Amino acid sequence: MIEDIYKKFLECDGIVSTDTRNILPNSLFFALKGANFNGNLFAIEALKKDAKYCIIDENIEENEALILVDDVLLTLQKLANYHRNKLGVNIIGIGGSNGKTTTKELLYSVFSTQFNCFCTQGNFNNHIGVPLTLLQLKPDHQVAIVELGANKIGDIKELCEIAEPNSGIITNIGKEHLEGFGNIEGVAQAESELFDFLIKTRGFCFVNIDDFWLNNMSKRIGEKREYSIHDNNLILKKQVPAIVFDWNETIVNSHLPGIHNFQNIVAVIAIASHYGVSESNIKKGIEAYQPQNNRSQFIKTEKNFIYLDAYNANPSSVMAALITFKELNNQTQLAIIGDMFELGKFEDEEHQAIASFCESDCNFEVILVGNAFAKTRIINSNIKIFAKKEDAMQYCISSKFENYNVLLKGSRGMKIEDFKTVF
Repeated sequence: MIEDIYKKFLECDGIVSTDTRNILPNSLFFALKGANFNGNLFAIEALKKDAKYCIIDENIEENEALILVDDVLLTLQKLANYHRNKLGVNIIGIGGSNGKTTTKELLYSVFSTQFNCFCTQGNFNNHIGVPLTLLQLKPDHQVAIVELGANKIGDIKELCEIAEPNSGIITNIGKEHLEGFGNIEGVAQAESELFDFLIKTRGFCFVNIDDFWLNNMSKRIGEKREYSIHDNNLILKKQVPAIVFDWNETIVNSHLPGIHNFQNIVAVIAIASHYGVSESNIKKGIEAYQPQNNRSQFIKTEKNFIYLDAYNANPSSVMAALITFKELNNQTQLAIIGDMFELGKFEDEEHQAIASFCESDCNFEVILVGNAFAKTRIINSNIKIFAKKEDAMQYCISSKFENYNVLLKGSRGMKIEDFKTVF
């Protein structure tokens, strides 16, 4: 059955659609289901909008362009795996609690200097996004960098079985999605599924030995390359406002701030070196990469300087952002931190920990925003707390901040990047 659908996929020139609102002509439409939608109900509309075939799992009507399967999602995943194996592209899987996307994009910038490379677009890193990523691969691609996301134990295992990475990296183990993972041990167990797959398939692992959990995992891995920011060939010269480092007596100027991003850079050097990318091309790729999409961005406005890192947040990444921001050591600094989501029973504890850190360790103004932060206890007058984002924004407008360095950080649902408009 998959072989037959693959022929249809090739007839469609490898063009896949899943949404009739932006369907592509001559595409293969997958009628996916979700909590609030049923793609089968839009299959006929997809054909009217010039999809060539539709994969459905509910019998709608007799039509040669409608291909009935048992499960549309499972068919999408099997097709992606079949295509991946037909092409034989070298796939690098990227997992981890923080820094996956930055590492992926930085690695893409480096690999693209020497190879025909493809990588996950946006945040297509789940059970639907990974198959759609794989189906975009072309015969002339040499390397694909595939981001693997997880909300619960078992997610990475499932994605590995679809993507079958040849090698992989777990950036770090941090306090992510605690609501789904249960605790930090659960995070480590879930992320380790990438290494488990590579051990089983005799793939290659890149191991961050500066991370306690990953260092322990490394002991059971055979094919591996360990890396550390304490490598003798790497000397950090500056980490704010952007990282500058000496690598084998060559100065490299990046556009990324903070020790956590230096960890990502060192990971990229380890991976690219293993795959034979020259030192000159690694330097070229690192220096060419400009952060975007609300991740580690520096924005100069008419009145202020913004460090925008508001794409998402968890306790580990918020702490890393605050520590990096402290390094500026500037008297006119303001950190705006929004609520962190998906913490489950740890919500109160983790928000209080961030609030307490701001109170004891941050010698600059801090604004905490959201219902979870509104429940924290502080006495420091340098810290303002607003349950509603609109009230916090109004406070910033009335305060007329000028010549400030401003950190914006929070979970995706908080949309803390909206504060850009008031600075």
